[in-house]
Amino acid sequence: MLRDWVTYLTLLVFFVLLYQYRMGFIPFGVTLIPLAVATGISAWGASRVDSNYFIKTLCRADTKENAVALSFDDGPVSDYTPQILDILNKHGISAAFFCIGHRAAADPALLRRIYAEGHLIGNHSYSHHALFDLYPASKMKADLQKANETIENAIGETPKLFRPPYGVTNPMLAKAVKKFDFISVGWSIRSLDTVIKDEDELFARVTRNIKAGDIFLFHDTCAATVSILPALIKKLQREGFAIKRIDELLKIPAYA
Repeated sequence: MLRDWVTYLTLLVFFVLLYQYRMGFIPFGVTLIPLAVATGISAWGASRVDSNYFIKTLCRADTKENAVALSFDDGPVSDYTPQILDILNKHGISAAFFCIGHRAAADPALLRRIYAEGHLIGNHSYSHHALFDLYPASKMKADLQKANETIENAIGETPKLFRPPYGVTNPMLAKAVKKFDFISVGWSIRSLDTVIKDEDELFARVTRNIKAGDIFLFHDTCAATVSILPALIKKLQREGFAIKRIDELLKIPAYA
C-alpha cells in the first residue's frame, strides 16, 4: 500500500538527515521535513475516500458496460426518503441507502420499506457524530456494531457494505472496518446536495461528466435531490445508461 511506502521512506530519509545533523552538516530543522511531508500525505489520504490510503474503498466500477449506480446517505428521514422511494419505484430502479443507525432505529418501518422495495441498505455508522473521526478504534467498533444490530433487527440482514461518514478514513476506522469485514464503498460523482440548494446548479453538477461505472452520492435528506431525481433518471436512460444497484454494478455481496 501507498501508506506503507510513505512510512518506510519517511523513516529512511529522517534517519539519514538525522545522521547529517549529528555530523554537523545540516540544521536540526531540516530533519523534520520528511515528517511534515508524511503528515501532509496522511491528511490527503484521510480526506480522499478514493485514495485507498488507509482503507481500500470501491469508488467506481471497472466496467465497459454502460451502467451507473445511485446511492443515498444519511437517512432514513420521513420528509424525503419516502418521496425518493416513490420516484425510484415509478421508474423501476433499485438504489443503495447507506443509513445512519439512530435514524433507522427511530423509523424501522421506513427502513423495512427501503429493503422490501428492493434497495440495498448499507452501514453508515450509528451516530454519524461530528467527532466520529476522532473516536478511538474501540468506540468506532461499538458504533458500527450498534448500526449493524439496528439494521439486522429491522430487516433480518447484516450489512456487508460500509460508507465512511464524511468520506474520511484513518487508522482507527481501518481497524473497525477490518473487525466486521466490511467492504468500504465510496463514490465517483459527489453531488454536494447538502450544500447546493439550487436545483439547476445541482443538476448541472451531477450531469457534467458521467462515465460508465460511476457511483452517484446523494442524500435522502435534501429537497433539491428529490426535485432533480426524476430528470436525472430520464437523462441517464435517454443517454443509454443502465441504472444498477451498487452491489450488482461492483459485483460484490450486499449482506454478510
